[in-house]
Amino acid sequence: MFDTRWHISHWIAIWYLLASLICFGVYAFDKSAAIAGRRRVSEVSLITWGLLGGWPGAILAQQLFRHKTKKPLFRVVFYLSVMANLAAISGLLSPSFLY
Repeated sequence: MFDTRWHISHWIAIWYLLASLICFGVYAFDKSAAIAGRRRVSEVSLITWGLLGGWPGAILAQQLFRHKTKKPLFRVVFYLSVMANLAAISGLLSPSFLY
């Protein structure tokens, strides 16, 4: 028999927290740049930070700043990246991954 419990390292939680804080900041910066007419953050960068684990911060920033909420293509790609992140982390953390 093998152990079927999920073992989640505190380092993963720390990574998600840091990535979310950074992603939130990047969204805030981009919203500010959009309002001021300055150079923007690329959508690829926003999606990449979400894919790397910053998606909780991205979702919070999207709602709080009303940023990137009206672009259907961006939202589809963003939520696909969230699902990809969740699938990857679930697969890596699954008890059966080690067996």
